[in-house]
Amino acid sequence: MIVEDDPTIASILAKELEKWNYKPYLVTDFQNILEQFQVEGPQLVLMDIQLPAFNGYHWCQEIRKVSQVPIIFISSRSENMDIVMAIQMGADDYIQKPFDLTVTLAKIQALLRRTYDFTEKDNYLRVGEVVLRAGESKLIYKEAEIDLTRNELRTLELLFQHKNDYVSREAIMVHLWEDESFIDDNTLAVTITRLRKKLKNMGLEQLIVTKKGLGYSVVEAEE
Repeated sequence: MIVEDDPTIASILAKELEKWNYKPYLVTDFQNILEQFQVEGPQLVLMDIQLPAFNGYHWCQEIRKVSQVPIIFISSRSENMDIVMAIQMGADDYIQKPFDLTVTLAKIQALLRRTYDFTEKDNYLRVGEVVLRAGESKLIYKEAEIDLTRNELRTLELLFQHKNDYVSREAIMVHLWEDESFIDDNTLAVTITRLRKKLKNMGLEQLIVTKKGLGYSVVEAEE
């Protein structure tokens, strides 16, 4: 998630990240940064300090109230006090403008490795605007979110990992049976039924598609 009000700098960062198969999200509404963060569920935030309305320090503090996602400040401010303030507000690193793209990318990659290589608790999966936050057992879509049971979470994890493909009932049951709990066809049917009821209440009635002989798939929600 790139929080930068200079469109040229934001575009340069986004294009460089895309070259390395990252999926940058550019903030354009600087009045509601926390709401966008909660909807998008990014795995890293690049934050400018000088922003319209509230500055980057404010938004860093707000994000820290709900998440420990890594945050890197990118700013033209070069005083030591600015760097100290950024770290105190909860930032993980500080890059000064004008910045070298190679160095910036290296810092991003290093921070992502340190944060995510040894734990999956903050990982998330996405299908269109629908975000599955496994560590929190939550499904988020726009302003709505639901809590998931273990079986519901594990089922959606597998479907999201194989989006655009059908996953057989047998494959889902094997995936659910990781802790040796007994899972049969009826258990799966109940899980899917409950999931569909929850999804319908979020406006995602068509998210899970069934095809006889093939199994289940997830499709992007229509705008």
